[in-house]
Amino acid sequence: MEYTIVLETAEEGGYTARCLELPAAISEGNTKEEALENIKEAIELVCGVADV
Repeated sequence: MEYTIVLETAEEGGYTARCLELPAAISEGNTKEEALENIKEAIELVCGVADV
């Protein structure tokens, strides 16, 4: 399944990533890459799916 990810610059530094289809899936990271990796993990936790 494909998800829409919104990546924003966080006020305190770093980045915030959120999934539009899964409001409970939110993550942060110091870099864009880290935030995107973290949102994948958040989606897996929310969905209970091992492969995103």
